[in-house]
Amino acid sequence: MSTPSGAIWGRAEQQDFRSRVRGCLLGGAIGDALGAGVSALTLDEIRAAHGEGAVNDFVPAFGRRGAVSAATQLTLFTVDGLIRAQVRRDTGAWHPPTDVHRAHLRWAATQRDWGPDLRRKDGGWLAQEEWLYARRDPTISCLTGLGDTTMGTLDKPKNTIARDSGALVRSAPFGLLVGWEPQLVCQLAVECAVQTHGSPGAYLSAGAFAVIVHALARGETLDAGVQRALAQLTPRPGHQPVSDALQQALGAVRQGIPGPERIAALGEGRTAESALGVAVYCALVAEDIRQGLRLAVNHDGPSAVTGTLCGALLGALHGETALPPAWLAELEGRPTLLEIADDFAMEMTQGPALHSPGSAASGWLARYPRG
Repeated sequence: MSTPSGAIWGRAEQQDFRSRVRGCLLGGAIGDALGAGVSALTLDEIRAAHGEGAVNDFVPAFGRRGAVSAATQLTLFTVDGLIRAQVRRDTGAWHPPTDVHRAHLRWAATQRDWGPDLRRKDGGWLAQEEWLYARRDPTISCLTGLGDTTMGTLDKPKNTIARDSGALVRSAPFGLLVGWEPQLVCQLAVECAVQTHGSPGAYLSAGAFAVIVHALARGETLDAGVQRALAQLTPRPGHQPVSDALQQALGAVRQGIPGPERIAALGEGRTAESALGVAVYCALVAEDIRQGLRLAVNHDGPSAVTGTLCGALLGALHGETALPPAWLAELEGRPTLLEIADDFAMEMTQGPALHSPGSAASGWLARYPRG
């Protein structure tokens, strides 16, 4: 993988970028939390439990309101891996898929250990966050793909028939690499997806999602992002189900009033490509983030998945100030999400000042060790 060129950031550009990074990560987590309590229910069951208007606010999941699932946990570790990859560039070791894989192995440890291993010096600060040591409905594909230290690759992917959204929901951070070209963003997301998901529908959905987020983080429209993703997909073998899902999402916008019937026609998110299609559709027709997320979670499919994806898209599109304050206030892990979002923005805009060979900040290297 070639090294992307650097960029010069003005103050206004830095502020806009940080807002979109925060919006993307927090928006995804809000959508995750909104859908987590009803993710296993049909729409009829949701309405029976919460009224004809279905879910309009957080409902308890995992013992509390505002709780997030494994989708948010994994997204946090994806960001951690990308920061670590940038830090390790100074050593000449430049292979982001390896650093993201190591980060996801740290997530896997949170699924089997009781709490942080304080003896480890290479884990960084995120792996010390005790609230992350909880199993929140991870997919079997993620658990088995990260069940040993062997890294799946495009030549030898893990779980070759896995079509679920476990890789897709953790892939928004790749799109926040705004200094990269879209083809590199897509390639990195794909290379990291095959570490757990070897079906083309699953890993190409991850690549397409990252490209759409990338366009939004650069200030482009959602429609432009989808077109860019379609262009990236076309040369890749096995792309047709993902391309079809995106085309169907675009077409559904013109088919009448948004509602569960439109989502059902898109497949309700039961495969990675249909989850991507549902999320894109909900984001395209959203009048605002609140309305878009309510649409994204009230259907028969996996609500936490489609809520996560739609929230990340709308957050990257509109920035953090568009997020509903009442939902932010109750969101589990909000301090951690804000901290790593700001760290990511600082690394991407000011990284050389933090860890170049001539001016290394010891505190930063303690947070994101090179090892």
